[in-house]
Amino acid sequence: MTNRLARETSPYLLQHAHNPVDWYPWGEEAWAKSRAEDKPVFLSIGYSACHWCHVMERESFEDDATARVLNEHFVSIKVDREERPDLDSIYMQAVQMMTGHGGWPMSTFLTPQGKPFFAGTYFPPEDRHGMPAFRRVLEHVVNVYRTRRAEVDEASDEVARALGGSLRLSKDGQTITHDALDRAASRIAAGYDPVHGGFGSAPKFPPSMSLDFLMQVAYRGGDARLREIVVNTLTKMARGGMYDQIGGGFHRYSTDARWLVPHFEKMLYDNALLARLYTRAWQWTHDPLFARIANEILGYVAREMTSPDGGFYSTLDADSEGEEGKFYVWTRAEVLELLGGDEGRVFCALYDVTEGGNWEGHNILNVPRDPASVAADLGIELVQLDDIVARGKCKLYGAREQRVRPGRDEKILSGWNGWMLAAFAEAALAFDKNSYREIVLKNASYLLTRIVDGKLSRHAHIAGLLEDYSGVAWGLTLAYEATHERRFFDGARSLVEQMLARFRDEENGGFYDTPSDHEQLITRPKDLFDNATPAGTSVACEVLLRHALLFGEERYAQIATETLERMWPVVEKYASGFGFALGVAEWRATQPREIAITGDDDTSRVLTRVVGETFLPHRVLVAGRESADLPLMEQRPQERAMAYVCVGYACEEPTSDPERLRELLG
Repeated sequence: MTNRLARETSPYLLQHAHNPVDWYPWGEEAWAKSRAEDKPVFLSIGYSACHWCHVMERESFEDDATARVLNEHFVSIKVDREERPDLDSIYMQAVQMMTGHGGWPMSTFLTPQGKPFFAGTYFPPEDRHGMPAFRRVLEHVVNVYRTRRAEVDEASDEVARALGGSLRLSKDGQTITHDALDRAASRIAAGYDPVHGGFGSAPKFPPSMSLDFLMQVAYRGGDARLREIVVNTLTKMARGGMYDQIGGGFHRYSTDARWLVPHFEKMLYDNALLARLYTRAWQWTHDPLFARIANEILGYVAREMTSPDGGFYSTLDADSEGEEGKFYVWTRAEVLELLGGDEGRVFCALYDVTEGGNWEGHNILNVPRDPASVAADLGIELVQLDDIVARGKCKLYGAREQRVRPGRDEKILSGWNGWMLAAFAEAALAFDKNSYREIVLKNASYLLTRIVDGKLSRHAHIAGLLEDYSGVAWGLTLAYEATHERRFFDGARSLVEQMLARFRDEENGGFYDTPSDHEQLITRPKDLFDNATPAGTSVACEVLLRHALLFGEERYAQIATETLERMWPVVEKYASGFGFALGVAEWRATQPREIAITGDDDTSRVLTRVVGETFLPHRVLVAGRESADLPLMEQRPQERAMAYVCVGYACEEPTSDPERLRELLG
């Protein structure tokens, strides 16, 4: 027997389609029932790779007695937070206001008008560790709703007012200077863990956006301490167990301070941001480790997270066969059997594989020591170690493929795809890989099909949000730079105009997360923080600044600048929560390079390669015959390969010499 969720497309909702709970998807049918029967709504928000979401489903939503209580006294709505980040943003903020913390599964109780009056996250089936049993919570909520209705209405009105009051930006913008950005970098750096890298203690999330900002500041000012923070953190993360040493790609976060034990889910957005970060770090340092990690992440995505039509899937689950991490861990005996005694012992020495294991009797592969010192201890050359490791990784990958794989959420979310498209596009230029250009062409072409009558869809029937418009515009803009296909650029510009027309808050500044023609919610969300993912507003500002140079549209730069300056008081106060926005502010405070490459021959391709392998955190690139009408191509003959470099309204003498171009960019 199934419930209404059987008609949905989200894998997370479909996972609950056979629950005895009478689930509704978010929509008018559920709200009409709530109003008609004056029943409170139980809103449960989660996502398919969420471990505790699965636990609460097994313990409570599959339980007939719990389902009877929910079905009799509540209208139950299940939401996939990845499909509807607008709803997740509103109600997560409410949970945090009411409880002081948040997380998933999110469990919120609402009036028939959608206003929260009681909230929590995971509730166990029985009283446990100070947490009340879920059924006891349900009985309490029903009793309060029936007997103390005036208090419920008053409290829910207060929460709704508080949510609506969080939208305004500062009326008085503050000019963003390099001094102000240096202070923000210092505040982030103050939390640095010099032993293990990263910031703070456990748990540790990959701080991709903050590291990218620190890298930009270090590049500008030659700050050795910031460089050490970035390089050490990237190295420690790459050698830790949070990184999948066999298959590539990062898990969601580390449960400990030294990046050893991950929460094993893999998210597309994490790997998009990290692939781009490691690519840029390689351009900056030319450390081969960073190039390897960037390429392994992208190889993993191409191999395991790409649909036949070029879209990128959303997540891999943490669990397989009901156990978290089972797919990824090893015993020493397994490794020795697969690799043989001699090579197996070398492999185990590098990857910290012991008889007792480093996690629950098993081994999470990680590299706690520098490979050169391991090779020296073993009495072999580093090149021998590398050969043994390469063979061993192939054998272990093949053996792992025979295991039961974690579940894959095959939603293709437009915004997330835009971020990964940006990563592939930057890597295509940096590493000059045609295979990446082919992926860029296919994904960008696919995303263009999601723009119908000027409007972008997020997934299936769900309308695009700011995250989608800004993310896809960003990805398409960088796809143009990697392929010189003008249709991607024009598609990006159409999305920029949609952002300005349908998302911009002209009265209070910035951008709403939902378009002007979106369904009416209890408030119109405007999430400014760069949390696990960059805020739609931050990416919108990045795209606007790029397009201001590429199209000669000063209006775009003015809007982005005004938004950043009005955000600045809160950015300055909570710098670590605005990593992407700070990187965009660094762009605005710096003079970006404007690079145009003419011609279509081997010389022009070599010139493009020089641009791609050079660390230029603030630059735009136009090239190809389809770009002849762009402002940066004006008065520049297309017949001959030449590179034109301009900075701050002043241009260098054009050159066809790759080495001279390298000097101009250095």
